[in-house]
Amino acid sequence: MQLPRRELFRILGAGTATFSALTPDLFAAFQAAQPASNYKLQTLTPHLNDTVVAMIDQIIPATDTPGAKGARVNEFIDIILTEWATDTERQNFIAGLADVDKQSNVLFAKNFVDASPGQQLTLLRAMDDAASFEKAASHHGSVPPEKRDTQLEGDFWTVFKGITLYGYYTSEIGFTQELKLQIVPGAQHGCAPLGTKA
Repeated sequence: MQLPRRELFRILGAGTATFSALTPDLFAAFQAAQPASNYKLQTLTPHLNDTVVAMIDQIIPATDTPGAKGARVNEFIDIILTEWATDTERQNFIAGLADVDKQSNVLFAKNFVDASPGQQLTLLRAMDDAASFEKAASHHGSVPPEKRDTQLEGDFWTVFKGITLYGYYTSEIGFTQELKLQIVPGAQHGCAPLGTKA
């Protein structure tokens, strides 16, 4: 299937799970990017993967249903980086992950994965506040964010949240257990007669 890359990245860059924006083709494309049971990481190093796992676990933690970690969203992100992203986009995303460690070391004198859950949440909330401020400020700029050629080169945190949300909610766990929807629709019953006119 030819992936509608520009549209996928536009949606990922929105940073919110607006599933009304997903056409059947886009939904199928996201589902096609879900990792197979024997998937092996191709782009994320073990440390970067640990960082991604810690971040996605803060965004969608396990409750009465598995969270993003249980849905293997880290592997979904690796597929996006490996198969869909350009070299520049991939490098920028990895640089964004490295910056998370840099900020964590400034604040807590340790890498993000070594910080406590409370410290991790504090840092991610600060990143969220900064991204919201940047988005608000960009409305006064000359080039709106949607005019960028690629969304993976945009604001790292917004893109990361977008990939996490779409990776989770188009996974079997997120779609069927969390949203309680069916991935495969029920039987087709065809047209039913409307009945006779009185």
